[in-house]
Amino acid sequence: MRGTRAQTNTGRKEGVILNKQQKQKKETTIDSYYSPNGTEGERSANDKPEIPANWIQAVEELKTQLREAEDNWEKNLKIKISHLETEALELKQENSVLKAKIIQLENEAKEMKDEAKEMKDEIKRMKDNLQRNSDQKEKDDQKAKDEIQSLRTRVKQLESSDLTRQQDTIRQNKKNEKIEENVKHLIHKTDDLENRSRRDNLRIIGLPEDHDKRKSLDIILEEIIQENCPEILEQEGKVEIEKIHRSPPVFNPQLTTPRNVIAKFKNNQIKEQVLQAAKKKPFRYHGNMVRITQDLSASTLKDRKAWNMIFRKARELGLQPRIKYPSKLTIFLQGKVWSFNTTEEFQAFINKRPDLNRKFEVQPQNSRESSKVTV
Repeated sequence: MRGTRAQTNTGRKEGVILNKQQKQKKETTIDSYYSPNGTEGERSANDKPEIPANWIQAVEELKTQLREAEDNWEKNLKIKISHLETEALELKQENSVLKAKIIQLENEAKEMKDEAKEMKDEIKRMKDNLQRNSDQKEKDDQKAKDEIQSLRTRVKQLESSDLTRQQDTIRQNKKNEKIEENVKHLIHKTDDLENRSRRDNLRIIGLPEDHDKRKSLDIILEEIIQENCPEILEQEGKVEIEKIHRSPPVFNPQLTTPRNVIAKFKNNQIKEQVLQAAKKKPFRYHGNMVRITQDLSASTLKDRKAWNMIFRKARELGLQPRIKYPSKLTIFLQGKVWSFNTTEEFQAFINKRPDLNRKFEVQPQNSRESSKVTV
């Protein structure tokens, strides 16, 4: 024991001497590093120049700071070591207590070792299961969050896309409205051009098909004029027809009514005289009643046909209805002439007059009456 202590003391003395030598070496290195002419490296004692006083003072301050830093570092290190030793002591104490308990449990229940092991394995499995479930739950939660974020992004995209589509729809609707207006204008102009191209034409309605089998249509037309308004032939001498034909050109045996005859006059004045005479009285040909009207386009005839029922009812009520070119209805009511371009305008007009509205509620007796064109 004494020998061991002596060796320990000797080791401590040697360590102190070594530390002193290291400090002296550091000081010597510092003194030798700083030279008056600013050169580096060690110098011998004989070659050592004289060092200024302020440099020596700075070196001393630096040494003092180094010692203080070293002391602080040693203090902190000792404090940390003390804390670690305390914690290690506490851990040792806890470990000794645990060991004592384990020994006690082993002494009291050695026979339950296997069961404890099984329970331990079971607990481990349960922990593993819980960990897996927890990991899976985290994954599911993250997946749900990602899906929710994706849905939110998708909803924003859809809202943006829907807004864009709405704007595109509005722009397209405006374009469509403009196109519809242009189309209506073009249709109106086309109808007007077609009607003007037919201004020299007359339409003969109700002429039986068998008549033109024996005679040509131009001769039949001249006979109709001779029979109903001979004064025109007396004044003009002869009616010149540029072209005359049935419409449609192909005969349909399923139709019960004869096809119309379209006649184009070379002289528009004669055509107008015949038309005015036909308006004054009904024309007949060999005992059959025929009607002569102005030839118009199919769309204009369709528009005029829409006025048939209203026209008849207005005539019954004494409203003096007239169909003006191309398909405008006029009536005389309360000392004033009212004109309507469409049946919707007329319906809105009579809706404001309950007494007149009730009179126009009467429906036609059959569908064939509503299909007649009133000119």
